[in-house]
This record gives sequence, C-alpha cells and structure tokens, in this order.
Amino acid sequence: MARVKRGNVARKRRNKILRLARGFRGGNGTLFRTANQRVMKALCNAYRDRRRRKRDFRRLWIARINAAARLNGLSYSKFMGGLKKGDIKINRKMLAQLAVSDPKTFASIAVSSNV
Repeated sequence: MARVKRGNVARKRRNKILRLARGFRGGNGTLFRTANQRVMKALCNAYRDRRRRKRDFRRLWIARINAAARLNGLSYSKFMGGLKKGDIKINRKMLAQLAVSDPKTFASIAVSSNV
C-alpha cells in the first residue's frame, strides 16, 4: 500500500485554525495545538453568548424601564400590566430608549397606562 503524507490537506486544516486564532496572545495564536484548543473554546463561547446577548439586553431594558417607572410612582409590573390593559403595544427596547432619551414622553405613557 502506498504511503499517504497528507501534506496539502493537513497544512490547509492547520492554517484554517491558525487564521481563526489570529490576534490571540502568545502561543495561543501561533502554535497549532494550543491555538486549536483556544479556537474551539472561543467558538463555543461565541455560540453560547449569541444567545446570552438577547437575555442580557432584555434584563438591561427591564432595569431601565423599572427605574423610569419608579420615578413616575409605579413598579415595573404595574406599569407593564397597565400597558397591557390599555392596549399600548410598545416593546421593551423602545420603552427603555424612551426612558433614557425622552423622560417626558415616557412619563406620559406611564400616566396613560396607570389610568
């Protein structure tokens, strides 16, 4: 049986990993074995954190809405319940943006949701 040296294939596989590891510090960016471990870990973290980002932003928006609602004499749950009853359909992202950039408009929404 003929000997197979895998020259081209192996080099391409290694270079693909080293390209992904570009910018990592020390041997993590230049040595194949450690680069491979770091790249696999980085890809796992990236996959997990793409999902986590959505949760984190929602938590941030809720915290901002809660703070602004309390300035208007309401708790977050009362405020959101009032919006549902009043059939006001604004998502949390927009509410949080209003709370930060335009408190007067947010206050008017809070008053209308409280009625």
